[in-house]
Amino acid sequence: MTLTKTEKKSLKEFEKILGYSFKKKIHLKRALTHKSYSNENHLPYAEHNERYEYLGDAVLELAVSHMLMERFPQYPEGELSKLRAAIVNEQQLAEMAKIIKLGDFLYLGKGESRTGGREKPSLLSDAYEALFGAIFLDRGFEKAAKVVRRHFKNILERTKDAGFIKDYKTRLQEESQQRFKTIPKYRLAQQSGPDHCRTFVVHLYINDKLYGIGEGMSKKAAEQEAARQALEKIT
Repeated sequence: MTLTKTEKKSLKEFEKILGYSFKKKIHLKRALTHKSYSNENHLPYAEHNERYEYLGDAVLELAVSHMLMERFPQYPEGELSKLRAAIVNEQQLAEMAKIIKLGDFLYLGKGESRTGGREKPSLLSDAYEALFGAIFLDRGFEKAAKVVRRHFKNILERTKDAGFIKDYKTRLQEESQQRFKTIPKYRLAQQSGPDHCRTFVVHLYINDKLYGIGEGMSKKAAEQEAARQALEKIT
């Protein structure tokens, strides 16, 4: 994979927006190359961004986890995991990608480009993760984590507690109404244990199809877990 003068100029423009200058520009081009472009141009398998995405996912999770532990030293693992899930997910990463105009710089196949690939949340979030894999390969974790900190600084500053996370049930109801024109139904399937230590199991249905099975120490907690599972399936 080589770079033309036009590509070098375009990538340099993107580096300014990204806030990082690559030692090896080829890493950046690979991170921005969707497999539709690679296939269309008969490039080798490694010349698109899926491997970079795989690595970048781990880089992002580690860097954000460290930031959350620093900001919330009193939080248990469960709460930290909820916060991380609210930050490192397809919807949020796609929004971050839009902020840096990532879609404008992607290498897409003609068909993918015609069908709105530059705006697809799944494609944008994958490419955003791939960027951090590319930075890691270019100059290591510390450099990648520094960019993560800069990108996520404002989000972390708004995150005062677990209330930052939008209620899963609310999010699911919005998604369900939009996609299926109906609202989810929660059914208590089981409750066990003594009164002071109850365990609840809730089944979640959309149009009579089971989308989630939540378990928790309260009915509300079980419903939230079921809603979280359903969101993962439909978004």
